[in-house]
Amino acid sequence: MAQPTPQQILITGAIVALIVWRMYSRIRRVIGRQQLSVKRVWIRIVVFPLVIALLALSPSMHLEALGYLACGVAVGVALGVLGLRLTKYEVTGEGLFYIPSAHLGVALSTLLIARIAYRFAVNGFPGAAAAGPPPGSGLTPITMLLVGTLAGYYWTYAVGLLRWSRRSRAAPGPLPGAAEHEGP
Repeated sequence: MAQPTPQQILITGAIVALIVWRMYSRIRRVIGRQQLSVKRVWIRIVVFPLVIALLALSPSMHLEALGYLACGVAVGVALGVLGLRLTKYEVTGEGLFYIPSAHLGVALSTLLIARIAYRFAVNGFPGAAAAGPPPGSGLTPITMLLVGTLAGYYWTYAVGLLRWSRRSRAAPGPLPGAAEHEGP
């Protein structure tokens, strides 16, 4: 096995730092009170089905991997419904807030971190293999299952938040100062 070059080590370090930073911000986001951002909700509602459609329609998609993707989406939708039921909702004079289930968010983030770490451990340094991609570098059925689960969860959760925000804003009278804990 060839020794990695300084450039490969630098690229790997940058990738690891980016992944650690994104995972830290993701976990911080799923813990604690958050103000509802309708823009972010709509981005999730549009992006996640597009990702699933692009993956499903990919010419290199095998029937087995497509089945794993579909199962992942089904599991994600079920987890999204559970997540919405476990979420605490607040309508205040400052706006709409929600507190997602920390356990569910951390569990899904941990699955993603573990999968990224596993794939990185199996594939090694980027660019280390001179002849073609490393073995197992494609989207495996397990990866498709995880992608489907995350996409299904975040899409379902975003739709639920949007429904709750519309109901909350349509309520008669000004937004009350007391917290409201009724979910979608």
